[in-house]
Amino acid sequence: MIAVGHLLLAASLAASAPAGPRALPWIEDDYAKALSQARAKDLPIFVENWAPWCHTCRSMRAFVFTDKALAKHAGQFVWLSIDTEKAQNVPFVLKYPIRAWPSLYVIDPHKETVVLRWVGGATVDQLRKLFAEGRRAAGGGGPGADASVARADALYGQGKYEEAAKAFREALPLLAAKSASYGRVTESLLYALSMLGRHAECVDLARETLPRLRGTASEANLAASGLDCALALPKENAGRAPDVAALEKAARAALDDPKLRLLADDRSAVYSVLVSAREDAKDEAGAKALAREWVANLDAEAARVKTAEQRTALDPNRLSADEAAGDIAKAVPMLEASERDFPQDYNPPARLAYVFLQLKRFDDALAANDRALAKVYGPRRIRVLLVRSDIYAAKADAAAAKKTLEDALSFARALPEGQRSDSQIASLQKRLEAPAP
Repeated sequence: MIAVGHLLLAASLAASAPAGPRALPWIEDDYAKALSQARAKDLPIFVENWAPWCHTCRSMRAFVFTDKALAKHAGQFVWLSIDTEKAQNVPFVLKYPIRAWPSLYVIDPHKETVVLRWVGGATVDQLRKLFAEGRRAAGGGGPGADASVARADALYGQGKYEEAAKAFREALPLLAAKSASYGRVTESLLYALSMLGRHAECVDLARETLPRLRGTASEANLAASGLDCALALPKENAGRAPDVAALEKAARAALDDPKLRLLADDRSAVYSVLVSAREDAKDEAGAKALAREWVANLDAEAARVKTAEQRTALDPNRLSADEAAGDIAKAVPMLEASERDFPQDYNPPARLAYVFLQLKRFDDALAANDRALAKVYGPRRIRVLLVRSDIYAAKADAAAAKKTLEDALSFARALPEGQRSDSQIASLQKRLEAPAP
């Protein structure tokens, strides 16, 4: 799990290509069916909450959930996959609010409560541990440390970050650093602190626990997320500079450790926050050098993929890297190939519209945006409309830009509860009321 804040628009317009053969028997978008089966079999429900625009979701679906090593776990849960953008899943989202994507839940089918939650991507090894902890949590958590972790997990699953942070703080000293739960609990606490805006505590936790989790999958996550929190500290904070320096060094070490088998998506997130750190230091040359390294790393990953789905899952990260390196035009052939391979996927043309906008190819940008709008569904339509408004604004067509913003606001207001965002509506209103440049 890497939940860093530095995400370029390109990364948020991730692929939604159809998933390849998956190793587990997922029930797609049918909570009632999953609940009925779980109760009949007396099994917990394992939920993959995803969205078509979520690049980490796409990485998981292309690289992890297709791994045949997971098949032996098929009988341990009832498996439910929820596309949170679909209108039919609004009742599920209302019952179990999703605050970050992807979110993996373990649900007790009898109480209908989330007993364990994981935010972000996971390797196959991390998933195995998560499965074991999820079964234990669904069974009540057991005595001692397990009970403390289960209580914290329940609060975290409900999105009660203040209470969850306190509970995770109490549980962490009860766990051995080499226990299966230690890394996950640390990362969950780190995420809760970040969501609460308690960046100094987030930094302290990352620096304190990094030595204990060196050589594990959590190392890169802690370093990158801790660095992101450090960058969020006020510039006048006396400890900010040494914190940034220490965590920047730790993130770089994680990238350079050949023993850490990071997912390409997680490695990309580390590069992203390292680029942010160099930009924060006004080190333009250093940021560009890192971005070029990031590009080379992702290009090498793309050369090794086995399926078109895996290749297109890398597109958003590759686009982010190309943009950071100052060579966004390089992404055009890649995105055009993805649109040919997945003609029903709105994301390749949506990303192309953004790229063509940056290249001032406005007619091409509008044509690509038209193709995306014909396919996009759910709240993501607002983002596609915002790019369209930006295209019109760049063409100096103020009337069309305003009309597109009005369309986006109307659509945002019409979304059902569970998908409607008051903060997004307020942001659109503010943008409409702003004086024309």
